[in-house]
Amino acid sequence: MELALAHPAIKAFMCGSLSGTCSTLLFQPLDLVKTRLQTVQRTMQPGSGRIGMVTVLLNVVRTERLLGLWKGVSPSFMRTIPGVGLYFSTYHSFKQHFFQEKNPGALGAALLGGGARTVAGIVMLPVTVIKTRYECGRYRYRGVTEALRSVCRTEGPAALYSGMMATLLRDVPFSGIYVMFYSQMKTSLPKEISVSASAPLVNFSCGVLAGVLASLVTQPADVVKTLVQVNPQLRTADAVRCIYVEHGLKGFLRGAVPRSLRKTLIAAMAWTIYEQMMAYIGLKS
Repeated sequence: MELALAHPAIKAFMCGSLSGTCSTLLFQPLDLVKTRLQTVQRTMQPGSGRIGMVTVLLNVVRTERLLGLWKGVSPSFMRTIPGVGLYFSTYHSFKQHFFQEKNPGALGAALLGGGARTVAGIVMLPVTVIKTRYECGRYRYRGVTEALRSVCRTEGPAALYSGMMATLLRDVPFSGIYVMFYSQMKTSLPKEISVSASAPLVNFSCGVLAGVLASLVTQPADVVKTLVQVNPQLRTADAVRCIYVEHGLKGFLRGAVPRSLRKTLIAAMAWTIYEQMMAYIGLKS
């Protein structure tokens, strides 16, 4: 069936999948550096000093070559192509079902973003776990399939849902905050701008501003989530305690720069491409 004849939710899914593919391919190196930053400190000797973003980046290029920066892009695609598609499809369906007006208020936008992320986050969590394991460099998996088989064999299928609470505590607020600020900023703009040729640039700029705030607010949950998924024997509360004891409050901000860059740019680009695609096929996003 052609896209023009498909159900609106399917159209939203396909537009979201395309936007997720483009943004993931571009910004995968930032995600890998973020994961390495959050896990490398636990393998270092006391007094070894602080490892920064540039150091990790150069080390990956030196030991794994330039293409090593895209390690984990396969599980990233496995997560983002259906995951982003499911997110936007759910978002569109919720908006059409629960909100008759074109632009929901701030609270409505936050609920839409959080609700869509809850559905997509739970469905795609096993892929997220495999992706985190594959990127961190601690496990010598030769491929995504081997990683999945190894986790299920040695730790059981339940390990694929490790860090679910931390993941939801990170992703649901991020999506809610992001959509709230993004939609409100766009609503406050003159209508002439939203329909002009510069609309994609304006949308992207609004997405960047919204993403910076949402990323910083949810960074601690991301650090906890990564630690739990790399060390599945840890519960969420144990991970929080461990991070605080070893690194203090600053430990909850480890990897903030690459994650903020990645999350902000990916979200801004994904929403910009999604809205342009939806407009192109004649649907309101």
